[in-house]
Amino acid sequence: MKTLNLSKVDWQGDIHWFKYNDLNLLLDVNSGSIHIIDEALETVLKELKTNNECTVLNEDSWLNALPRSTNLLGAETVNEVCQELAAKQQEGTLFNEDIVGKSYCPPKPTLQALCLHVAHECNMCCRYCFADGGPFGGERGLMSKEVGKKALDLLFNESGNRPRVEVDFFGGEPLLNFDLVRELVRYGRAKAAATGKKISFTLTTNGLGLNSEIEKYLIDNKISVILSLDGRQQVHDFNRKDIRGQGTYERIVPKEQHFVELQNHEDYWVRGTYTHQNLDFASDILHMVELGFRYLSLEPVVAAPEMEYAIKEEDLPIIAKEYQRLAKVYLEATEKGQPFSFFHFNIDAATGPCLIKRLTGCGAGTNYLAVTPMGELYPCHQLVGKKDYCIGNVNEGITNDDLRQKFLNAYVYNQEECIHCWARFYCSGGCKAGNLASNGDILKPAKISCAIQKMRLEAAIYVQVKEWMKNCQ
Repeated sequence: MKTLNLSKVDWQGDIHWFKYNDLNLLLDVNSGSIHIIDEALETVLKELKTNNECTVLNEDSWLNALPRSTNLLGAETVNEVCQELAAKQQEGTLFNEDIVGKSYCPPKPTLQALCLHVAHECNMCCRYCFADGGPFGGERGLMSKEVGKKALDLLFNESGNRPRVEVDFFGGEPLLNFDLVRELVRYGRAKAAATGKKISFTLTTNGLGLNSEIEKYLIDNKISVILSLDGRQQVHDFNRKDIRGQGTYERIVPKEQHFVELQNHEDYWVRGTYTHQNLDFASDILHMVELGFRYLSLEPVVAAPEMEYAIKEEDLPIIAKEYQRLAKVYLEATEKGQPFSFFHFNIDAATGPCLIKRLTGCGAGTNYLAVTPMGELYPCHQLVGKKDYCIGNVNEGITNDDLRQKFLNAYVYNQEECIHCWARFYCSGGCKAGNLASNGDILKPAKISCAIQKMRLEAAIYVQVKEWMKNCQ
């Protein structure tokens, strides 16, 4: 006799069903399984959710426990639905218990990645720049070889038994200190060879300083590149200006197009930012596709709420519809043989990242640190310049153990608003820097960012299911 055990189901945090465009979908949060559901199944689920007496049901009791559904659908249909739900639970794809729960204990942190701020200088002055045009609220300057090498020494020394470490060259604009980038690539690879580890490099650039020599070096040395572009010219030039206040679109686009062509459209992302002033951002994605770019990311602006370009709460319904439009555009492009990759649609609901990553996110302050040109260590690049969050320096390593412990404990089970949220294993409690900027607390999710994250996840789940359906056909 089949049994349906709902005694430990958290209906708010373990099960999420929603309608997206033409599909009704259900996510079993703890297993990551996704189900396409019909109206009959949804009717039964709604009654099960609202009936507190529905805990452990079997074939002899579920009809009596579901009078409304039985009246609407008939006994035979309700019985079929309950049989299906019981079978899904037995196979482990529905009504799974969160077996980690509050017993989770974070492992001892070992360093995996550094964000090296090789330049607190920039050749652009973007309106929404959280780096204050390059210096992060401090002094302008370039990182020295001594600081850079000490940072890499710290990375290898503190990486424990990790087989791989990662470095992102960041700024300001890292191309303004490209000689150091070359030097640190040589030094890092020599250290990796000597320690039996692998090292990978990424460089984040606004693209204005790209030239043939730099392009060749980046490609020959297999350095992943993140290029900045906000989309349509009027959108890009409104926000991303040079230090003379002139738009940069016409200078940047040809350089970035040339680079990705040389790169054979591999190992790059074009990353943009959308604001309150371009809520029709799917049009910017489409424009970048028309320009020939294929690996795209578009992020909501990080800004104080009083800024004119900040995302407002009243913008959220518009943004939700725009992600629905983007999902359609994405699928249509694939259908036409012109596919592109959108970073936030690339999820694997069933497996995805490891448990630690799902619970802690980027690892800010524990596995990931940012290094300033002066050698100061911060939990992440967005916190650089906030002196209360300086966690150490390249000479002494981590000196603020209490702060590191604070970030180590900033996982979803310690975030009250996240414990019962269906998105907890995909957003990992939100960006800690964003939470701090919004609420003054790294454990308190930023309301608007949280809402946008859920919109993107629903869109990503929908896209994944539609692609699966097409492959089955």
